[in-house]
Amino acid sequence: MKQIKQHISFLVFTFISLCSFAQNDTFKGYKIEGDTVVFAFDVRDYSKFTQEYTGQIHDFEDFDIENVVVSGEFNLWSRDNWKMNKIDEYNYELRKSLDDFTDEFSWEFKFVINNSYWAEPSKNDPNISKAIKEGRKLRNVYNLKMYTAYPEYNGNASFKLKGYTNAKKVILAGSFNKWNESLFKMNKTHDGWELTLQIKPGVYEYRFIVDGHWMEDPNNSNKVTNEFDEYNSVIDIKKYTAFKLKGYTTAKKVILAGSFNNWDEHDFVMRKMDYGWKYVVPLSGGKHHYKFIVDGVWVVDPNNSVKEYDGNGHVNSVCMVK
Repeated sequence: MKQIKQHISFLVFTFISLCSFAQNDTFKGYKIEGDTVVFAFDVRDYSKFTQEYTGQIHDFEDFDIENVVVSGEFNLWSRDNWKMNKIDEYNYELRKSLDDFTDEFSWEFKFVINNSYWAEPSKNDPNISKAIKEGRKLRNVYNLKMYTAYPEYNGNASFKLKGYTNAKKVILAGSFNKWNESLFKMNKTHDGWELTLQIKPGVYEYRFIVDGHWMEDPNNSNKVTNEFDEYNSVIDIKKYTAFKLKGYTTAKKVILAGSFNNWDEHDFVMRKMDYGWKYVVPLSGGKHHYKFIVDGVWVVDPNNSVKEYDGNGHVNSVCMVK
């Protein structure tokens, strides 16, 4: 498939990116922007703070803030490492790449003021829970939830379910959102339901939930049996990846071969450019081995230092898609 946007019809659910509910819904404490987790602290959102060592709760008024730190399970509750940047009189911000987090689904965290005081979030926030850590009077904490997809109008995966126009609610659930039964509400259209997501490259399973009833995507023949002896629909999200070979401008023909095309020696003929050669191919998420064939001679990518043995004594260049 040569197109990056994939249209799917379905009736159940799958997995997504870093936000509970819609991507446009901003929780106090954090939001997700693409591949970045943005922690946000607004002084005006807090009225109480807790002294860590005594557990005493004080009013937030007239508190002299010297620094604000993000402290949570992801950094072993450090009160020093993840220092936030002051944006203006009231707001502090810290941006972290998704690569700074492991594959765990959720983490508890709080904001620490002056390395000693825990800011107390409102109990009414939807991503707040109670927690008391050993040696720390944490009380209410934020929950940072990690997914591999989020709703996006111009996203790379469009899910569509035709019909069911009398249904009151349709949910998309799958491996991309930990099969959450309420997170991704589909939008009603004149002939059914649809929702477009931005999803990290990879292979995912999903279903639709129509007024509480789970079902596979009737318009997607790619499916697998699940533990209930029913079917989950499957989607393979690919990412356009450009392979470039610099130099070799006098070569007559250059072929791209790799694990993604079964090392075919003829299929992917590279295009000659001013700097050398180029070929763009949509790839699934994960690791891919590749080499160039320059006028019949196999060569590794001279501009890619990442190489691996393939188990047969050959050294190949490595491309990671994520």
